[in-house]
Amino acid sequence: MRKKLLVLLLLLSVSIKWAKADEGMWLPYLLGQQTYNDMVKKGLKLTKEQLYSINKASLKDAIVIFGGGCTGEIVSNEGLIFTNHHCGYGAIAAASSVEHNYLKNGFYAKNKQEEITSPMLSVQFLVRVEDVSKQVEDALKGLDGAARAQKEQQVYSEIITKTTTGNGYEAKVVPMFKGNQYLLFVYERYKDIRLVGTPPESVGKFGGDTDNWEWPRHTGDFSVFRVYTGKDGKPAPYAADNVPLKPKHFLPVSIKGVKENDYAMIFGYPGGTNRYETSYGIQLKTAIENPSLVNLRDVRLKAMFEQMKKDPAVKLQLASSYAGIANYWKFFDGETKQLEKHGVLADKQKQEAAFAKWAQDKPEFAGILRDYEAAYKAWTPYAKQRAYLNEGILGSPVASFAASLMSVERALVTPGAAKDAVKQATDAADKARKAFLEGENKPSDQKILAATCHMYYTDISKDQQPIGFYDGLKAKYGPLDEDKTYNTWAAALMSNTIIFDDAKWNAFIANPDAVTLQNDPVFAYASAFVKNYVGKYLPLYNQFNAKNTDLGRAYLKGVMQMSPNANRYPDANFTMRLSYGQVKPYSPRDAVHYDYVTTMKGVIEKYVPGDYEFDLPENYVDLYNKKDFGQYKDAKRNDIVVGFITTNDITGGNSGSPVINANGELIGLAFDGNYEALSHKIQFDSEFNRTICVDVRYVLWCIEKLGGAKNIINELKLVK
Repeated sequence: MRKKLLVLLLLLSVSIKWAKADEGMWLPYLLGQQTYNDMVKKGLKLTKEQLYSINKASLKDAIVIFGGGCTGEIVSNEGLIFTNHHCGYGAIAAASSVEHNYLKNGFYAKNKQEEITSPMLSVQFLVRVEDVSKQVEDALKGLDGAARAQKEQQVYSEIITKTTTGNGYEAKVVPMFKGNQYLLFVYERYKDIRLVGTPPESVGKFGGDTDNWEWPRHTGDFSVFRVYTGKDGKPAPYAADNVPLKPKHFLPVSIKGVKENDYAMIFGYPGGTNRYETSYGIQLKTAIENPSLVNLRDVRLKAMFEQMKKDPAVKLQLASSYAGIANYWKFFDGETKQLEKHGVLADKQKQEAAFAKWAQDKPEFAGILRDYEAAYKAWTPYAKQRAYLNEGILGSPVASFAASLMSVERALVTPGAAKDAVKQATDAADKARKAFLEGENKPSDQKILAATCHMYYTDISKDQQPIGFYDGLKAKYGPLDEDKTYNTWAAALMSNTIIFDDAKWNAFIANPDAVTLQNDPVFAYASAFVKNYVGKYLPLYNQFNAKNTDLGRAYLKGVMQMSPNANRYPDANFTMRLSYGQVKPYSPRDAVHYDYVTTMKGVIEKYVPGDYEFDLPENYVDLYNKKDFGQYKDAKRNDIVVGFITTNDITGGNSGSPVINANGELIGLAFDGNYEALSHKIQFDSEFNRTICVDVRYVLWCIEKLGGAKNIINELKLVK
């Protein structure tokens, strides 16, 4: 008996690794005393209420959701926003033209009249958070699978309607801990957002893809926007006479600089983690999902880059799309390598062994891991096909647009469909085509079309391919193992589709019919693959997803019962979180040590005139050589600190998040993680994890000295 007890204790000692070191993306609304005490121990000088309060101004009121997937912070009493350059990238590119290329040359408004409206942007402020777990769980009692998911959405809708009726707010109900808790988040959205400033791309994206996810880093990853309101201070659509927002709180900006071991706190909206993932999920990710995504995105990026480097107009056209594809191409490649390097699969298996031992005499939990294994075994044979459809076939912009026309086809072939339904579908398609053509680069798309179609044929099991498609391609264009066949086929598709022919397209929109659409070669191609997946494999994926959701909820419920006193945080899900840590160097491998800051000296060392990734603006080097650093100089280094690293726990969505010191002052902007810890979505690495931040002193130097926009500096509350 004693021996069995010792074995159980040993297994529990390797159980789920809960928050330690600087791990944790904590909900400010539910900040536990244990976590807050640790923050104070590390240097925090603020009260809980100064971090999050409904009734009083607090740090939460200075943090915004910026656009659809980033974070920003209010830094003045006139609604000025700092965020990352890559977060503002799409808006900057949209405001640019070949004649006024703000993306390439930078831009700073010298007064409010020069600020540029950004109709594609909005920001959201968090109003409050409420726990609605009882209301949701009471409604879902006894349900699982698809029935539970359907009822869940109904309950969410009821809660949201009740919350937002008559007040102009937006809201969403978000499950936490895989559905073991439910929180309601209420937001206020502002839609009049204007571009105030951006550094030249050579500063804002210095290092390009080569330095992405890497330290040391020398990127000035920032941009500046402003929130406007109606004259009553309420959210309003754009109007010339709107006024700058008067925020509840804004962040003072500290130019005192950072030192090793300084306290650092990050507020923001981390997009997604899966820290409670099982070993089965990790095996699927590392063996199939990640390699497929990386290989397919690599092909797309090469085709786009080949055209972008030839023509500045094409670079501007594809810049935002290229940046988005490239960012996670490198991430998922690195994630796989780091998961394998750090033995995360074995760690998860140890945790599961501990859980199985604990659960063996508990009927509610005893079969969970067995059911997980069966669910993954059933879905795994089809996982690559799903990845190749989404990242390959539909990775071609024209194929993706053609697939969207299936809604038009449905309206045309549905018996008894109203004319209004057809008109609504064709009007939407016509509008979408205009937007598609603005971003379309035919030479690169044609190469993507050919390459991804070939890869699908080579890499996907023949019995999962659309029946007859490749036989028809072979009969008309040649052997299926030759690139020439696919290149000829892709050229024919691009030449003969109505999508690029205004006359044929307009004739179709004026008199739509299913036969014309179905005979279009690009539509026929895209719809063949989509229908193949939807008809045969989507039901299997939905079954797998529903089962995985139910098992995840049950597994985590069991884990929490197994270790009831553990200090846990829910997975990131684009809700407001804070993380805390310290400014620290690290040593990633033998004989290599990285300092915690980089300087402009390093920028000059990397500088390659005319290079695609390491060029600099003309006046940058002159300013550096003159040591014209102004009040932003770091006295210890007699230089400008460009970036620094902290031990904070962040992920995608935290881009643009403020890095805040112990007194609640802005010291930098978070913009990246380091390559050695790219396993962070699945498992936090307490030794190697670092958040890469642009130092706010470099941001201000770029604005004032490089950009000549002292007016922006004058608006800030500087702490010296």
